[in-house]
Amino acid sequence: MARYIGPACKLCRRFGEKLGLRARCWGPKCALERRPGPPGQHAVRRRKLSERGLQLREKQKARYSYGLLERQFRRYFQRAMQRAGITGENLLQLLELRLDNVVYRLGFAGSRRQARQWVRHGFITVNGRVTNIPSFEVKVGNVIAWKEGSSNLEYYQMMAEEIKNKAVPSWLELDMENLRGRVLAFPAREDIEVTIDEHEIVAYYSR
Repeated sequence: MARYIGPACKLCRRFGEKLGLRARCWGPKCALERRPGPPGQHAVRRRKLSERGLQLREKQKARYSYGLLERQFRRYFQRAMQRAGITGENLLQLLELRLDNVVYRLGFAGSRRQARQWVRHGFITVNGRVTNIPSFEVKVGNVIAWKEGSSNLEYYQMMAEEIKNKAVPSWLELDMENLRGRVLAFPAREDIEVTIDEHEIVAYYSR
């Protein structure tokens, strides 16, 4: 299945909640605020989802939120099953440790889509080395920063002002003066602020 490149706001309306796919999700231009109903002419008459439908819905919500293909997502699930602990929590932890997500969580980007773009274009470094792979798995102690010379970007200067008002998860540390982040620990479930029911995802793949 190809990566979804359609209107991001339509996905938020489909699931009935903000997925953070665009920076404007958190502003007054959010489509969900202006048109809270699902997209489509007959959206109001949609039938109640079955148990399987609810499981698929949660899986798709996680996929779209983190910007993954089906095959990629399934690989993450298989890795989560092989780890000790609770499979659902392991899955969310692996997804949170992706470099593009960490860039987003640190406030370096307004959405994961934008974070992926910055990583792809080589503006982000890990431990001082440019890393242009969005799926790169960060480790505890890794330092994530902007490439030298990025301060000349107009976006960088704007972000440096806006980031002062953003909260960073407890498993990350942000040096606001130098715009440099550090991974302090692996994220626990209570630290992962996503409205995804991981138990439904586990049930979906367990059938």
